[in-house]
Amino acid sequence: MTSLSLPFICDQCEQAAHGTGCHINGNTGVCGKDADVQSLQEMLLYGLKGMAAYAHHARRLGKSDEEVSAFIEEALFATMTNVNFDVESLLEMVLRCGAMNLRVMQMLDTGHVELFGQPEPREVQEGTRAGRGILITGHDLMDLWNLLKQVEGTDLKVYTHGEMLPAHMYPKLANHPNLAGHFGGAWQKQKSEFELFPGPVIATTNCILIPKESYKDRLFHTRATAVPGGTRIMDEDFSAVIAKARQCVPCKGNPIRKSMVGFHRSVILSKAGDIVAAVKAGQISRFFLIGGCDGSEPGRNYFSDYAQATPKDSFILTLGCGKFRIRNHDYGSLLGLPRLLDMGQCNDAYGAIVVATALAEAFQCSVNDLPLTLVVSWFEQKAVAVLLTLLHLGVKGITLGPNPPAFVSPNVFKILQEKFDLKLIGQDAKADLAAVMG
Repeated sequence: MTSLSLPFICDQCEQAAHGTGCHINGNTGVCGKDADVQSLQEMLLYGLKGMAAYAHHARRLGKSDEEVSAFIEEALFATMTNVNFDVESLLEMVLRCGAMNLRVMQMLDTGHVELFGQPEPREVQEGTRAGRGILITGHDLMDLWNLLKQVEGTDLKVYTHGEMLPAHMYPKLANHPNLAGHFGGAWQKQKSEFELFPGPVIATTNCILIPKESYKDRLFHTRATAVPGGTRIMDEDFSAVIAKARQCVPCKGNPIRKSMVGFHRSVILSKAGDIVAAVKAGQISRFFLIGGCDGSEPGRNYFSDYAQATPKDSFILTLGCGKFRIRNHDYGSLLGLPRLLDMGQCNDAYGAIVVATALAEAFQCSVNDLPLTLVVSWFEQKAVAVLLTLLHLGVKGITLGPNPPAFVSPNVFKILQEKFDLKLIGQDAKADLAAVMG
C-alpha cells in the first residue's frame, strides 16, 4: 500500500522523500551519502569558501582567473546530492581546490605588491596617539587605502587592527601621513578592544563578532560583512565614518610598544644566499612556521609554549592572526635578523610556500627534506583552504591544532595521515618540539 505521509527531509542527503526511508535506497536511517563522502564534501565546501574570500580580495585588486571561477562552479556542483559518492574522486577534487587556492593567493600577492609597493621590514607603533582616530580591521587593504585617501588632509588618524597589521609593510600605505599605527590583537578580542577604542571601527572581512551595545553605534562594515546594529557601507564612501569620528571622544596618547613587520617572501628571498650558507655552516638549526588562525578556545597556549621553546639558533616564520598568539615575546635575533619573522596575512602563506620551494631548490632537495617544521593553528574556512594548498603541494608532517576539524571523519583523517603524515598537536608543546629536534 502506498504511503500517504507527508515528505520529510533526509538529514544526510537533504532531499525530500516519502514515507520513512531515504529516497536514494529506501532504507530507514541509511543514506546514500556515507560519512566519508559527506566529510570530503564538507572539506571541499569549507575550502571553497576560504578560497572565495581570497578571490574576492584579489578581484578588488584587479586580479581574476577564469580557470579558478570555472573550478568553483564544478566543485560546487560536485557537492550536490546525487552527484558524487566516490571517495577517491572527491579527494582528488579537494586537492584540486588546494591547487586553485595557490593560484588565488598568488594573484592576491601580486595585486598587493603592484598597488601598494614592494614590501619592506618596518617598525610599527602599537597603541594610540592623541587625537581623533578610526580603527579598521579585517584583511581588505583596498578598504584601508580608500579610507586613507578620504581622510587625507585632515587631522584624523587611522589605526590598523588584527590582520590589517601587515598593511604597514607596503610603502604606499605605510607612508601615508594619516596611518598612525596599530591597535589591538586577534579577532576574538574585538569585544574588549573595540570597547576601549573611542572612535569608529570599520570591519572589512569575515573576522567580526556580534557587537556589544557599548560600541555597536560606532561599528561600520563593508559589503558582505554585516552584523546587527552596525552600519553597512556598500559604495566605499566613508563619509559617515568620518562624521562619526568627529563626534567621538579623541584617543589619548597611549603608546604600548614598537614591533617589526614586513618580512615578505621577497625580503627573505633577498637574503636566501646568506641563509643557505648559514644552514650549511651550522648557524641555523631549523625553521619553524607557526601561524594560521587564532581563536579563544582552550589549548591555543600550545603555540606560544612551542614558539618560546624553539632553539635560539632557529627562525620562526609566522603569518595570519595566529601570529598574535606568539608575538608578545622577545625571541632575540639571529644573524642580524629578528628570530620571529612576520610574513603577513594568512593569504601570505603563498610567500612561505615560495620561500620553502626556493630553499629546497638551493639545497637540491624536496620541501619535505628541509629543516622545516609546520605547526599550524586552524579555526575557519581560509585556514582549510591554505591547508588544502599545502596538501596539494605534497607537504608532509604538518602538525595541526588545537583540535581536529569536526567535519573530517575518522577514515578520511586516516587517509590524510597515510598520504601526508598529517598530525595533531600533543598535550605538551615542549615534548613535541623535542621529538622534532631529535
